Amino acid sequence: MQFEINPSISVPIYRQIVDQVQRLVAGGGLRPGDELPSVRTVAALHAVNPMTVSKAYSLLEGQGLLQRLRGQGMVVAERAPGSSKSERLALLRPSLQAAAQQARQLEISPADALAAFRMELEGGNQ
Repeated sequence: MQFEINPSISVPIYRQIVDQVQRLVAGGGLRPGDELPSVRTVAALHAVNPMTVSKAYSLLEGQGLLQRLRGQGMVVAERAPGSSKSERLALLRPSLQAAAQQARQLEISPADALAAFRMELEGGNQ
């Protein structure tokens, strides 16, 4: 598993990690018992401060999504919350709100915005 971290956007790096883990757990991409990469590995791979990654993991542990296992590191908790359809949609809502605001600012019609979103859902311009 590898995180997609973009240091040039306004969302703090720790928040990007938290959001991605929440979505992966809710969507089933990460299952109970799955191991996350170590703090050092993530920090080195993305050239970020290890404390940033540690902060994200600690927040996720506090939410009950992750648990710390001695000698293993962080794993997805056995009873990780957030798998119902409404909870998954709630995780998607902030991104949809931002995209809707951008579409309005760019004066893109709702039909064109929906068509572009549908294309992205189906795999983009592959």
